[in-house]
Amino acid sequence: MAHGGVLIAVLAGGRGSRLGGAKPGAELAGRPLISYVLEAARATGLPVAVVAKRSTRLPELDAEVVIEPEEPRHPLTGVLAAMGALPRHDPGPAVLAVGCDTPFLTAALLAWMAGLDGAVAFAAAGRLQPLPARYPLSGIELLEESLLAERSLRDALGALQPRIVDPEELAAFGDPGRLCFNVNDASDLRLAEEWISRRRPA
Repeated sequence: MAHGGVLIAVLAGGRGSRLGGAKPGAELAGRPLISYVLEAARATGLPVAVVAKRSTRLPELDAEVVIEPEEPRHPLTGVLAAMGALPRHDPGPAVLAVGCDTPFLTAALLAWMAGLDGAVAFAAAGRLQPLPARYPLSGIELLEESLLAERSLRDALGALQPRIVDPEELAAFGDPGRLCFNVNDASDLRLAEEWISRRRPA
């Protein structure tokens, strides 16, 4: 695979309870929410997979789907399932994990992250952001330990000692607040619709 074997994994196995159901198929400006990040991921030219539970309601997708275990309900389950698709004989590969609810990520940003080495994460409001982030296969044992210990995805990523991309560096790709914006509830969905409507030509 290109970029040292990086797979972009669109994590879609969450409950989406604050949005009233599974996020992937939530409608945003007439399209499934997941379609926006999938479009950006495909434009990188890298391999892309949607990672979801067998019970997850997905819209019709033209994408590979990796099935993660039903339990535990933890985003690390999706990251580790995606790592199962990477070649184990080479420590170089990595999973670039993104949420299915991040409609403003760009191909340029994802391709840049994929081309970096080791673990990579953003920092916003003084906190490590676990998505989007680059999870190297070399850290799989630490991630498995974190899952067993029921640590948060943020803490699990922190244990990999990632390179931190600060807002100033991220700003080269656009508005950091918008690039990393994720849709959690109905008000977020309305705000995303407003942003999309503003950038459409009159």
